[in-house]
Amino acid sequence: MTIWILLIIVPVLLGLYAQMRVMNAYRKNAEILSRSGISGREAAAAVMRSAGIHDVEIVEVDGLLSDHYDPTNKRLALSSVNYSGTSLAALGVAAHEAGHAIQDKVGYGMMSVRQALVPVVQIASPIAMVLVGFGLYLVGGAMGGLLLKIAIGALAAVSLFQFITLPVEFDATARAKRQLVNLRIVDQDEMPGVNETLDAAALTYVAAFVSSLGQLLHLLMMLGGGRRDD
Repeated sequence: MTIWILLIIVPVLLGLYAQMRVMNAYRKNAEILSRSGISGREAAAAVMRSAGIHDVEIVEVDGLLSDHYDPTNKRLALSSVNYSGTSLAALGVAAHEAGHAIQDKVGYGMMSVRQALVPVVQIASPIAMVLVGFGLYLVGGAMGGLLLKIAIGALAAVSLFQFITLPVEFDATARAKRQLVNLRIVDQDEMPGVNETLDAAALTYVAAFVSSLGQLLHLLMMLGGGRRDD
């Protein structure tokens, strides 16, 4: 029971804490307007322009924290509040996504590896979710053993993807922080708000990796003969 708590319950609690922290940090710093008055779209454009990137489209999308960079279509998507917002949170998120565009331009190795794994994870993730959540614990005997091995393979792929995601996200954040100051989009004394927002977001990626790794280790213990409720 102790091992089950460490591998399953603790990661779940970490994930809940990470989500709460990122939302609190974002909402707090979304209310603090930058002195420059530059919008998220303008900040992203400036960061990319400074890196010689002129072929990435910046678009506005619906949703809260739905911001992302699409390397396949050379598109940087910012949620409405970050697209037109001038808050410290908006500038941090926009610059972070621009950091991914820079990674794409310079051929950042870990980003290339992550992109190569995307098709695999798109298949593995729902399989792992279904088996771990339902089928694996309902089917015994030979079929249960087969499902266990399939679940382990799927979770291993997801865990690898999330592990590789960590340096990609950390690097994009570092690039964002550096460029915001270098380009004078944000003053140095405004950076604590940016740091709080981006560091909280980074914790969500750590929590996701810890959660999938905990589930994977639990399944490996089951495969090795451990009880399902250990």
